[in-house]
Amino acid sequence: MRNTVKYIPAVLAFAAAAVLLQGCGAAVRKCEDPQVDIPQTIVPGEEADSLCLADLEWSEIFSDPLLKDLIEKTLENNKDMLTAAARVRELERRHRIVRAEQFPEFGARGYLNQENYTYTDEAPVKDNEFGLKASISWEVDLFGRLRWANRGAIAEYLSSVESQRAMQMTLVAAVATAYFELTALDNELDIVLRTLDTRRESVRQAKLRFDGGLTTEIPYQQAQVEYASTASLVPDLERDIALKEHEISLLAGEFPSSVERSLLNTHDKFPDLMHVGIPSELLQRRPDLMAAEQDLKSAMADVGIAWADRFPRLSLSFTAGVENNTFTRFFTGPYWYPVIDLTSPLFAFGKNKARYQAAIEAYNQEKYQYEEKVLEVFKEVNDAVTSYRSAHEKVALMGNLKDASRKYVELALFQYQNGYTNYMDVLDAQRSYFDAEIDYSNSVRDEFLAIIDLYKALGGGWSLPEQEPESVKGSGKNQKQ
Repeated sequence: MRNTVKYIPAVLAFAAAAVLLQGCGAAVRKCEDPQVDIPQTIVPGEEADSLCLADLEWSEIFSDPLLKDLIEKTLENNKDMLTAAARVRELERRHRIVRAEQFPEFGARGYLNQENYTYTDEAPVKDNEFGLKASISWEVDLFGRLRWANRGAIAEYLSSVESQRAMQMTLVAAVATAYFELTALDNELDIVLRTLDTRRESVRQAKLRFDGGLTTEIPYQQAQVEYASTASLVPDLERDIALKEHEISLLAGEFPSSVERSLLNTHDKFPDLMHVGIPSELLQRRPDLMAAEQDLKSAMADVGIAWADRFPRLSLSFTAGVENNTFTRFFTGPYWYPVIDLTSPLFAFGKNKARYQAAIEAYNQEKYQYEEKVLEVFKEVNDAVTSYRSAHEKVALMGNLKDASRKYVELALFQYQNGYTNYMDVLDAQRSYFDAEIDYSNSVRDEFLAIIDLYKALGGGWSLPEQEPESVKGSGKNQKQ
């Protein structure tokens, strides 16, 4: 039976409280803020505009309901998206673990020990021990190690949330891109099939004129060549369509299957320049940039932890209970004892200091990566604006070329039927018109893809539900310290 009492000096308790109130600024004093001079405008030469393309939903830009359904299905079933969501949930639970370490831990234990021993020339002896005890323990966060660990866990969690948003943004863009590429392939195949019908009729007409002695065999053979050349495009296009459907099925988390889609809308008209917003809002919209910021905070927390590990740790505990060697007198042997545990590194041959300095250099790496990420974001937006302007202008030019080529075909046929020109001129006109139709279809596709790239570069995407748990919300003040 034990009956032990240890008292904690009040002076020591007050001293611990005083140290605890000290700020943790010294821990990260050598962590310099990122050096980023945000430009006045996102695109040089353009005025900043409070309106932004990224503030719109996809349904407000592209009216295709089938595309919207496909994107929603992808966000629900895509395996990478599900993995990112699981990562978010994992880090949310891990933050709860780290946060709980800042608070006292309560425990209880009941036990029964029965020991039988025999010494030389003595009768066997039984020594029974019954016990029931409760305890409370708490690590006094003298130098902010636990607080820094909590901040680091919050940053890791928020980084995973932003990474999930970035994954979502990437998937939305990937699905939309593949969808418009697929509809453009459909349109191209339709153009080829319509052209094939025209070429088939040309072969028939050329044969009739050749059989009737009106022309030589050359126009007839040339018509057959053009027909065969056009027909050879069909298998490749059908293959490309099937592969694009497989790609979309994979994004949607499904086995390869046909994809329901609309026709390529070649009549959509878009403005010369989409609104790109203002620089400060761009930094807040881009989830990958927000994730990089949280990674920087996590690296700063590692610096704080490494700094705190150089100093003593103070743990307080109190245990109380009852203990006796007979069950009938179980409650006649109470005991309690407080414990102060102070541990401190003495001689580590510079290990702890080196660990702190290494954490600072790791933070510097994250800082430089963040600065580079900001530069990359502005480059991406400017590249996307340039690409969109070029694609938008090309659509108009290709539209004019297609109209002119169609009129050229009509004129060539009229002149050939009236004997003013030969059949080779008709074939040349038809070939030019075919190429112009394909080029126009591709230019429309490229304009759609340019809008998608601009939308993605500006940080647009489908909104996610609130991901921040109550435990993180309650620790928000820790992020600002």
